[in-house]
Amino acid sequence: MTSVASANVPAFRENAYCKHLLRELRSDHAGETGAVYIYKGVLAVTGDSEMRAFAEEHLQTELQHLAFFEDWLPACHQSNLIGIWRIAGFALGAIAGLMGQRMLGVTINAVETFVVQHDQQQLDYLNAEGNADEKMLAPILVHFQADEAKHRDDAAARMSKLGLLSRAWQKLVGVGSAAAVTVARRV
Repeated sequence: MTSVASANVPAFRENAYCKHLLRELRSDHAGETGAVYIYKGVLAVTGDSEMRAFAEEHLQTELQHLAFFEDWLPACHQSNLIGIWRIAGFALGAIAGLMGQRMLGVTINAVETFVVQHDQQQLDYLNAEGNADEKMLAPILVHFQADEAKHRDDAAARMSKLGLLSRAWQKLVGVGSAAAVTVARRV
């Protein structure tokens, strides 16, 4: 279980982080909100015990990630579109849940593939350009990235050979994830 205390991240200091990193952290907060609601959407529509177990397990991890950002990142730096991220996440999860086990795997794999790449871009920035305070965030971001990679791989194990519809859905989810991050960085 990840917590602010176990992450050894110092208390947020307003002037310690550049605008670029604050935008990235805002997108992380939005993304964790969306992730929580993806799994809530799945749980709302499926009675399949295997899909429910998958969603419940992943939901617990995403709730921990979201708790970190909500506890550590001041509200003025969090996304102002939380309602939209909740609705979008819930809708994506519900759609995936209704489409069944395989498409749930395709959906989560697409989201988490994007997230792992996004996290890596943030870590690359911290390593290359981050100041001492910013670099102290790296261990928690590495931990979160490992969790997301586990979710990606868990989802991939549920996928079978992808047909045209599955590949199109995977692409759409990836593009949607990238668009959401672009918006969340600004608002």
